[in-house]
Amino acid sequence: MANGDEDVRYEEEYIDNPRGLKLFTCRWLPENKDPKALIFLCHGYAMECSISMRDTATRCAKAGYAVYGIDYEGHGKSSGLQGYVPSFQHVVNDCSDYFVGVCERPENRKKARYLLGESMGGATALLLHRKEPSYWNGAVLVAPMCKLSYIIPTWKIVPTQDIIDIAIKTPEKREEVRSNQYCYKGKPRLKTAHELLMASLDIERNLHQVSLPFLVVHGGDDIVTDPSVSKLFYETASSEDKTFKLYPGMWHALTSGEPPESIDLVFSDIIAWLDQRTTTQDPASEMELKAKHDEDAHSKTSQIDG
Repeated sequence: MANGDEDVRYEEEYIDNPRGLKLFTCRWLPENKDPKALIFLCHGYAMECSISMRDTATRCAKAGYAVYGIDYEGHGKSSGLQGYVPSFQHVVNDCSDYFVGVCERPENRKKARYLLGESMGGATALLLHRKEPSYWNGAVLVAPMCKLSYIIPTWKIVPTQDIIDIAIKTPEKREEVRSNQYCYKGKPRLKTAHELLMASLDIERNLHQVSLPFLVVHGGDDIVTDPSVSKLFYETASSEDKTFKLYPGMWHALTSGEPPESIDLVFSDIIAWLDQRTTTQDPASEMELKAKHDEDAHSKTSQIDG
């Protein structure tokens, strides 16, 4: 399927999850070149991949990355009650099953793999990392929701007209989101609110367990998610390779809802961060070598003790 850009090939398909639901997946691939690494998109609550994250995916694909996205259950073009999240763990498991399946294809096994989560998708990415701590080579977190206990009671994260007005700076992008039939614009369902609250509390209690390389980008004037929480996350995570970038004057949708020059700046930083960490080394081989090194060290210690 054409993507509207001759440098990028866009494709989509439906897959079945273990609960019998059809989930929409899509991918943006560099045209006529082997991707240098894989990026997996985790979209925000009530959003979807094919339209709301299209610009992000296209920019990354033009930079040489293969980009894969999936609409969560009840989101976008996937099956399920619209806007309903019966289990946050189901969201994580569905993403994990699809993403890992892509990574383990023969042509992808030697490629680095990154998570890219926006807003609630940042929480999804962090839980994917916790599920397989050594599997991912890094994560890019855009205005992530990683500590929501103070937000959920008043609930300001639903993309209703009010939130669109305070999250997205440019009028054209606001209209695009309002007219996107696949974005849920109703009030959050009680079970959904409970699941997101529980997930956020879990993440907040375990920020110190985050150990993968990551880049956090956040708008300085974001009043949807608090940039100070991203700074706290940056300071608390145990990762040795971690970067926090604050963009003064930018709002919540800093990769899509800002003026072009501001969006270009953010993506310049994102692509530079990814490029600096992308190698041709087989990630699986790296883990195997580490395991062998640990085993040899243990063997030598045992011989000394004996």
